[in-house]
Amino acid sequence: MSPFQALYGCQCRTPLMWEEAGERQFYGLAVFVEAAENVAKVIENLKIAQSRQKSYADKRRRELTFDKGEFVYLKVSPLHGTKRFHTRGKLAPRYIGPFKIKQKVGDLAYELELPEHLSGVHPVFHLRKCLRLPEDQISLEAVDLQDNLEYLEYPVQILDRTEKGTRRTRIPVCKVMWSNHSEREAT
Repeated sequence: MSPFQALYGCQCRTPLMWEEAGERQFYGLAVFVEAAENVAKVIENLKIAQSRQKSYADKRRRELTFDKGEFVYLKVSPLHGTKRFHTRGKLAPRYIGPFKIKQKVGDLAYELELPEHLSGVHPVFHLRKCLRLPEDQISLEAVDLQDNLEYLEYPVQILDRTEKGTRRTRIPVCKVMWSNHSEREAT
């Protein structure tokens, strides 16, 4: 049943249905029974459409939950960031932190441990304002920095050897894994 038919009680006049259009007169209990059946059909069709749309939306949605003691970054709004978090300018960070989660407040809010300079900010934030701290962070202890903030790299292993050729010459090419880098970052 179409929404037009549910609203007006007859089908819409289109070039395909000229002979079916017209006025009908109902008398008695049959009017209420047919109206109740039509309403039940409309409600059932709406539930089917809603469940279909929900399944489409849930494919792209990911569940976000944090545990007590986890560290998260806090999203800073470009408009309110200057007042609340003392960040301004074009190169201001979008996320500040990391902050430790004290406790969960309700279904979608978390209380964070904020430092002293943010004491004027309310410590409870919505779930969407928090970003999980990445697990694959670079450890600074593993890299030996010199006084001028440079570090030495040396080849650890040759991963692959090939030859690229032009018409007359062959050029050997090697893929090398360097120190302080993973195999994925080999050049």
